[in-house]
Amino acid sequence: MRHMHASGGRIVMALHRESSMRATLVFLLLSITSACATHGPATGGITYVLMRHAEKAQDDPRDPSLSDAGRGRVQRLVQRLHREPVVAVYATGFRRTQLTAAPVAQDHALPVSIYDANTSADDMARILRHVHRAGTVVVIGHSNTVPALAAALCGCLIGPTAESEFGRRITVHIDEEGHATLDDRREP
Repeated sequence: MRHMHASGGRIVMALHRESSMRATLVFLLLSITSACATHGPATGGITYVLMRHAEKAQDDPRDPSLSDAGRGRVQRLVQRLHREPVVAVYATGFRRTQLTAAPVAQDHALPVSIYDANTSADDMARILRHVHRAGTVVVIGHSNTVPALAAALCGCLIGPTAESEFGRRITVHIDEEGHATLDDRREP
């Protein structure tokens, strides 16, 4: 509480000014908070959807296909991205990533572009930014590549994906001014 040594009228004005300043501060904080909130990708700019390949089958230890659970996850991904303006789909040269990416690409009448899993995250981000300026770009990778690529695209810190985790979908939207927003979801 404030100690004031003034006559009645001055105290009321001082309290009114303090109250107005608080109201202005609250308004500014709410404005900033709502401007930073992400309720989905904004219009304009480019959106990157990055995922690890779906669940692996046990058919080939070196280059497995997808399990039934993995094929189910892929169908849910296709449904989720069906109305998105997908302009490109990328996958590494492994069967599991290509089998995850192919149905998404087919749904949008696109080819799957193959990229080298050993390409550094910074180099891959640079390539993606150079080649694509708008729309939605889907990148299917691995537990050890997707978080690093997402971090390189958004310029933010992103935690690792566990080897046992398949339901993580990282979306990076970069607006026309170059500001990035991140949506990091884990789905069952």
